[in-house]
Amino acid sequence: MYDQIERARASIVAHTALTPQIGLILGSGLNALADELDQATVIPYAAIPGFPLPSVPGHRGELALGRLAGRSVAVLRGRCHFYEGHTMQALTFPVRVLRALGCTTLLITNAAGGLHPTWHVGSIMRITDQIFLPGMMGQHPLIGPNDERLGPRFPAMVGAFANELGPIAHAVADTLSLALHEGVYCMLAGPAFESAAELRMLRALGADAVGMSTAPEVIVARHAGMRVLAFSLITNLALPDGPPANHAEVLAAGEQARPHFAALIRGLLAQL
Repeated sequence: MYDQIERARASIVAHTALTPQIGLILGSGLNALADELDQATVIPYAAIPGFPLPSVPGHRGELALGRLAGRSVAVLRGRCHFYEGHTMQALTFPVRVLRALGCTTLLITNAAGGLHPTWHVGSIMRITDQIFLPGMMGQHPLIGPNDERLGPRFPAMVGAFANELGPIAHAVADTLSLALHEGVYCMLAGPAFESAAELRMLRALGADAVGMSTAPEVIVARHAGMRVLAFSLITNLALPDGPPANHAEVLAAGEQARPHFAALIRGLLAQL
């Protein structure tokens, strides 16, 4: 994998002299934030050796490098998912490349179902911990031989989200008069939305939001020694007695919430 990462890195630096400090992963409906980059270089995933190609609407499949809020950033406009048929190693490969490019901090966003009946569509939750159910069942991005050049054999995940970035995020949200929830994110494999019984189980496990991404990206970022800050945009209410979710609803909610979510990310970047 190390050689594959280096090939991808070399193909990217051939297009730009920028050394990004911060990586961003933009989830469903949030790709437009990358349109605000100054001095942007945009590279399709298909042009980067080893990059998996997303097939889900709302995920463009482009790497954008430039400056945002005064910071040099590398932005993944869309991600791949396990349910598309990618391995956990393949779908987290872009995170490896972000680290190789120079990123020491990773900001992750996703669209998620809210498990709190008092929350509403458009709410934003800072992820304070995660439950990685596919990983617990053996589908884990670190399974296989470990290359010490990439990270330790047994990385700790307790405290993965406990760094100085959380308080900064809440301070920025306060200046924007934006409510910022905190909670536990649970990843399921997908692609089917959860049954009522599964939603009740997730609440019993202590989950506050549920989705089909993010957890393996967090693990690989921590394996590589990156700081992590992650947010879920609540795009539907995942309640056992509520209406069934659908992907069109997710995209529409992402578009509606984009202005204040983008303001949060810009404000956060300016403070890092």
